[in-house]
Amino acid sequence: MISKPRKNTKKVEKKVPSVKRGARERLQYAAMPWRITENGLEIMLVSSRETRRWIIPKGWPMAGRDGAAAAAIEALEEAGLLGVIAEKPLGAFHYVKRFTRGEGLCRAEVYPLRVVRQRDHWLEEDERETQWFPAAKAAKLVSDRGLGVLIRKFDRAFKG
Repeated sequence: MISKPRKNTKKVEKKVPSVKRGARERLQYAAMPWRITENGLEIMLVSSRETRRWIIPKGWPMAGRDGAAAAAIEALEEAGLLGVIAEKPLGAFHYVKRFTRGEGLCRAEVYPLRVVRQRDHWLEEDERETQWFPAAKAAKLVSDRGLGVLIRKFDRAFKG
């Protein structure tokens, strides 16, 4: 007798990077800079300061600012970007951040930022590189898997 295949009853969990047990999760706000060109949706990536990995602008909560405003300020400081930020996040991803006293788990809420222009000069221009990429390529280049998933989700929404 041939038996029917069993349904997988295990819950599928999203992969969260591992850190020291009991570490508290820290919240950050991130801007995902985007624009539409004749080639389609493009995402601007920014290099991290120390490891030079491709990331998006992100930073810590700011007193008196909501997540969208904090994300927009980070985009201005890290990449000189001005634009229109979404009021609600597209989603979030987890990543491990290195601190002077070890590592910590961070959860970054991502707010799409429609870029209007990039300033000629900005606060961290000598510390980072910026570059526009087609969305599919940006999703492959980013160092955080969860961020790549969000970029692909955003790209699919544009393609309808």
